[in-house]
Amino acid sequence: MKRIFFLIIVVALTTTAFAEQPKSVMAIKVNGVIDPVSSEFITKGIAKANKANYEALVIELDTPGGLDTSMREIIKDINASKTPIVVFVSPSGARAASAGVFITMAAHVAAMAPGTNIGAAHPVAIGSKMDDTMTEKTTNDAVAYIKSLASSRGRNARWAEDAVRKSVSITASEALANNVIDVTAEDLNDLLKKIDGKTVKLNNKDIALQTKNAKVTYEQMSLRLSILSTITNPNVAYILLILGFYGLFFELTTPGAILPGVIGAICLILSFYALQGLPVNYAGLLLIILAVILFIMEIKIVSHGVLTIGGIIAMTIGSLMLFESSSPFFKLSIHLVILAVLTTAVFFVALVGLAYKAYRRKPLTGMDALVGRTGISQTDILPYDSPQEGMVMIRGELWRAWSEEHISKGKEVSVVDISGLRLKVKESRCDLPRP
Repeated sequence: MKRIFFLIIVVALTTTAFAEQPKSVMAIKVNGVIDPVSSEFITKGIAKANKANYEALVIELDTPGGLDTSMREIIKDINASKTPIVVFVSPSGARAASAGVFITMAAHVAAMAPGTNIGAAHPVAIGSKMDDTMTEKTTNDAVAYIKSLASSRGRNARWAEDAVRKSVSITASEALANNVIDVTAEDLNDLLKKIDGKTVKLNNKDIALQTKNAKVTYEQMSLRLSILSTITNPNVAYILLILGFYGLFFELTTPGAILPGVIGAICLILSFYALQGLPVNYAGLLLIILAVILFIMEIKIVSHGVLTIGGIIAMTIGSLMLFESSSPFFKLSIHLVILAVLTTAVFFVALVGLAYKAYRRKPLTGMDALVGRTGISQTDILPYDSPQEGMVMIRGELWRAWSEEHISKGKEVSVVDISGLRLKVKESRCDLPRP
């Protein structure tokens, strides 16, 4: 009897311990543009949350918007998730604009912190301008999409439509009052307390969240994604592009250096990866490539700076045209463009100056180096058409020579020109003793 009583106590205590064990919640922070990198980060977070059976996945969101394709990939993963997804627009001062509105609407639980805002979801063309017909089609498609998301989560579909058509934006308290979000919370702990016991529909099943006193595990962005997130910044992508062209330029002008070519190739590949998710104007990119070609030609062809000036102009216009978008987070810093162009201009102006000095410098070797040299006539020097050849001693070498006037043997002469293997000379002023 004592053994049975003891077993009952052990089972009861064990059951109580398991029942009181806190649930785990996974959290990730997404701060910045919605692009392929942030899409992959969120997708991997959802997959890990599903595999580890977390009670919920909280996405702390602060975004000005981003790419439509990346946004839709995220929403597809949210809809297919086996773990409830909570989108929390935070901290205070954050926003969920453009693509962020769609992602918030798609979440099983939508929350905002005080001092945040949501809205302004009108579609914007990336990299090209749309005519009125295409703008209307794109807007209608976005409206239908966001209304379906809002309706499926029981939120205000009319406001969602206005966010797309009229670019309206509201505060956290207004969003709660207008049934745009489900709750407002000061921070993550406050949020988990407020959504505890809330019922969400997940795969056609009603599930009650158990998030009170839940253990929060933050998932950090991997090193690879952090690097890719950095290089997808338009300014960083531009710097990599310019460095890549510089590397190839030095490799082509100094063959065998190897290191500039390797670094340039790496920078170009990284920049091309970044450019695939940015609104690139290919006319601007071609102008930058033309500028590099002109700079290389300046080294090969003496144009007295004309090619360099053309390269600087092409690089300036190409840099200003490179990214074409009305969104501020896709624009290139004008200060960076000025710095890059000025640095390039100073470098190539100096390079052209050195090349011009080298061009004007008197040759030190070869046949041309003989022009201006002095020597001693070994015989009488006669005109060019004379049947008798004259001989001069120049730098210890005997050369055939001729002159426009008669020069006697033993006179100091200087070389005026070269014709084949004959030297045209003239008499110097001073006579020297015969060798």
